[in-house]
Amino acid sequence: VEHVARTEDLTVRIPVEDDSDDEIARLSRSFNSMTASLASSRDLQQQLIADAGHELRTPLTSLRTNIELLTRSEETGRPIPEADRKALLASVKAQMTELAALIGDLQELSRPDTGQHEGRTRILPWHDVVESALRRARLRGPELTITADVRPWYVRAEPSALERAVVNVLDNAVKFSPESGTVDVRLADGVLTVRDHGPGIPADELPHVFDRFWRSPSARALPGSGLGLSIVARTVQHAGGEVTLTPAEGGGTTATVRLPGAPKPPPEVP
Repeated sequence: VEHVARTEDLTVRIPVEDDSDDEIARLSRSFNSMTASLASSRDLQQQLIADAGHELRTPLTSLRTNIELLTRSEETGRPIPEADRKALLASVKAQMTELAALIGDLQELSRPDTGQHEGRTRILPWHDVVESALRRARLRGPELTITADVRPWYVRAEPSALERAVVNVLDNAVKFSPESGTVDVRLADGVLTVRDHGPGIPADELPHVFDRFWRSPSARALPGSGLGLSIVARTVQHAGGEVTLTPAEGGGTTATVRLPGAPKPPPEVP
């Protein structure tokens, strides 16, 4: 223990005989379990920081390049053609939006996994959350046909986190849908399904879709931080549910979110 405190070397384990069950043995096993958990947490934290730095570098580099071009034009008195200037400003705006979204996603993922969430949860009409997310999705994909069959279901969750999770699922479907495509949304008996008719997800990529910063090679040219589905998985897990992505029959992908709840709200306590 003194060695760990002095060196912060969390890989050290106290040797314990398998058949020993006295107080020292139990304490040693508990200490080994604690240091293993701390080591895993530290590794995840370092990986998150490294991944975040990598993701932030791309929009920052693009921003710096565009701003330097605009600054050089002002300093030298050589105006940039109007069409090019508009394109540069549009690129700056897009990169700032991407940075803001990435920072927001990182803040969401940096929140503690347990404890603090319980005080913010309450009984919610999940159908209302889905309807609100559908309105946003239709604005983002006006060329798409988004069908919806939404039936009442009440869940216990954190309001803002649940809405963000549903929005992320719908955004994914909108982003990967072909032009003039269809997205089918259904909520019934505590199961939300969102089915798109896009290119689908290769079988070898399915195990990674909920990993932080993971993006399919075919999607790296599209906007996004690679954190959306990680946030979905985290939110659904906190609400006691599960989320899966599976290939849809006939092509495309079906996202399925299951949350415990009931078709009617619980009676109010007098």
